Amino acid sequence: MAMPSARVTETRRRRLRSRHLAGWLCLLPFLAVNFIVILGPSLSTFYYSLTDWNGIGPATYIGLQNFRDLTHDHNFVEAFRHVIIWTCFFLTVPIAMGLLGSFLLSQITRGQMLFRLLYFIPYTIASVVNASMWKNIFDTRRGIFAQLDNLGVPGMDNISIFGSTRNALWGVAWVDNWHWWGFLVVVFLAAMQSVDQELYDAVKLDGGGRWREFRDVTIPGILPTLVFILLLTIIASLLVFDYIYIITQGGPAGSTEMVGTLLYKTAFEMFEAGYAAAMGVTMTLLSVLIMLGYRTLQRRGWEV
Repeated sequence: MAMPSARVTETRRRRLRSRHLAGWLCLLPFLAVNFIVILGPSLSTFYYSLTDWNGIGPATYIGLQNFRDLTHDHNFVEAFRHVIIWTCFFLTVPIAMGLLGSFLLSQITRGQMLFRLLYFIPYTIASVVNASMWKNIFDTRRGIFAQLDNLGVPGMDNISIFGSTRNALWGVAWVDNWHWWGFLVVVFLAAMQSVDQELYDAVKLDGGGRWREFRDVTIPGILPTLVFILLLTIIASLLVFDYIYIITQGGPAGSTEMVGTLLYKTAFEMFEAGYAAAMGVTMTLLSVLIMLGYRTLQRRGWEV
């Protein structure tokens, strides 16, 4: 009686193998495109990071010299410092605003969809449009402060948000935050609505208030979403480029220079493509290390 059972098992295995093979055959074209579009250029960038190359002519192999030069490059160190400041800002201010906004919105029963739409609209605006809009709003000659000064409002003269070395970085950060924090409200609200309502009822029966609900139920309930957003924020901050380049192009006097904008200038204005590739590889490796750390925490049992 074991023979028919063994034959059935072998037949099932063959069917599973054929299904797996068919699945891989269907994936092959997409894997090939992925290899050409992503892996190919990535390997090419890594190779050129080991060379002295102007982006056009032949490349000369120089080993790790570009990476050694980065450690002594004042411009790169300053740009990386700005990236850290930017990352710290987006790990605190938008996250706090998103959590607060979503928690308050979760208490609303009527009109919630309208508020979600209003919060989400800025995120749908292209970064080029958004940055250009705010650049015009704070323009020193025709912006809002200039118009208020023309109306005779005191203290409105010579206010320059993006033209001041002290304010420019924070100004651009707030512009980016304007489009980002509403998205966080919607994401966190969706996560909050998936939390078991009975947990909130238990806190109420125990005499707990809104703060205790938020601390003991909401935060633990949305922790996986929160950690994912934190990870996404860190990686996006390491690669920030668009808002900085459109509004200030790294100025004034390098006060908003990021690694992304410095990389662009190094490659396409100074024609040091090999050195720029080393910058890109460095930031990519840093992102990979962060991802590996995240995966390590997951494997060790952290519920993130």
